[in-house]
Amino acid sequence: TYGLNFYPTARRDGFLTNIKNFITLFTIYGLAYFSSFIFFGAHYYKTTYLILVYIQICTLLTIFRVIFYWGRNLYRKRRNKNTKVVVIGKDNNLQKLKRIFDNPEYGYSYVGYFDNSKTNNQNCLGDIKSSFHYIFENNIEEVYCMASKLTKVEIQDLIKIADNSLKRIKIIPDHKELFSNTMSIELYGAVPILNLRTSPLDLNYSNLIKRIFDIAFSSVAILFILSWLTPIVYVLMKIDSKGPLFFKQKRHGVNRQIFWCYKFRSMTKSETSDTQMASKNDVRVTRLGKILRKTSIDELPQFFNVLMGNMSVVGPRPHMVVHTQEYESSIDKYLVRHFIKPGITGLAQIQGCRGEIIEKADIINRVRYDIFY
Repeated sequence: TYGLNFYPTARRDGFLTNIKNFITLFTIYGLAYFSSFIFFGAHYYKTTYLILVYIQICTLLTIFRVIFYWGRNLYRKRRNKNTKVVVIGKDNNLQKLKRIFDNPEYGYSYVGYFDNSKTNNQNCLGDIKSSFHYIFENNIEEVYCMASKLTKVEIQDLIKIADNSLKRIKIIPDHKELFSNTMSIELYGAVPILNLRTSPLDLNYSNLIKRIFDIAFSSVAILFILSWLTPIVYVLMKIDSKGPLFFKQKRHGVNRQIFWCYKFRSMTKSETSDTQMASKNDVRVTRLGKILRKTSIDELPQFFNVLMGNMSVVGPRPHMVVHTQEYESSIDKYLVRHFIKPGITGLAQIQGCRGEIIEKADIINRVRYDIFY
């Protein structure tokens, strides 16, 4: 819970804004909870009992957080003392901030803004110089400064005033309108760096946890599924068609690195296997291959790729080298999906984006889900 920031303290945090943390926590806990019984055994408990216990824990935790947020909002409403705030400088961020300040659940009292441009807006309290005296005379508690509208000297003066008068000052950086849901600010010493595409996997411990899960899950799949399934597929494949048991193909992985991706062979050998994607009623697909592809059994050998570290259990599906070369120049932000390891399954596949790519919209939708993941 600590690593996921499940117990946030920011004023703007609420139940709905943290719903992603709930889903992530319950998923990780569920995997750990049920996996523990695989390794240590659950001889004394029925499966239905274990599921009910898991549901009860998740339900109680959810109820606790709902009560917490309800109590916090009730306290803020009855306290009758909101934090008085003003904004110094006006740019496109002002309306976005005002919508937050106007939300009664956050406990702000928006007084207005200061800007040097002439306007008839009733929320404008005057020019930037007049803000210095206004902050003192009206007991303003928090001051938000638009860096794009202030000079260095003005910002330094405001910081000096705030530090010597028990006022909190916050700077809204000049992002040049480069906003993103994945954006964050990192400190390199005393230098603020704007990271436009952060990922939970950027943290070393997150990568370690995901890698441990991949090794454990792929090991279980290899030992308890592939160990007996592979000989059966081998015998059936020898009866059905000529060729090797496994099909390997070069695919692009994390950071566009090429690796060998393994599958159970589902087609006859052809010169177009590395350039042409399988289509509906493809004559290259064998009789056994139709079953393997329909049930996705042909993908199971990729657990060896996961164990070797080329892939992850969950992530964007790896594409042929020739397709990557095609899509990276025709699909916007296509290469963003290569910031993480490819997976055996991914968000796009869960949403039904799988199989043959017929129209450009098919690959565009897949890339959108991959980037979102």
